[in-house]
Amino acid sequence: MKSRESLVRLKEFQVNEKRRQLQQLQMMMAEFDRMTKELESQIVLEEKKSGISDPGHFAYPTFAKAARQRADNLQVSIRELQVQEEALETSLEEMQAEYAKAAALEERDGSGPARARA
Repeated sequence: MKSRESLVRLKEFQVNEKRRQLQQLQMMMAEFDRMTKELESQIVLEEKKSGISDPGHFAYPTFAKAARQRADNLQVSIRELQVQEEALETSLEEMQAEYAKAAALEERDGSGPARARA
């Protein structure tokens, strides 16, 4: 029975770890999104200041060009993180199912309710 209890604790740890990773990923995506919006507002200000809004124009501000490239790179990163997020969510669902199965086995063996009371 001790090994089942260990298995349940292991599965619980794995589920919590996946949740933590997912939360970190979501926070990173939110931060990248915030940075992108900030860069876009700086680009607009720079374009207004220079009076040139065409990135192909020879006198387009260098700062705006660099900020636009950075914002584009952040958007690519966000899309890549979204793919990772989907994979993590799938993995989390699998871990939760394994945890539920292990917990049900432990409860069926009679050691579950005692643990719940402790």
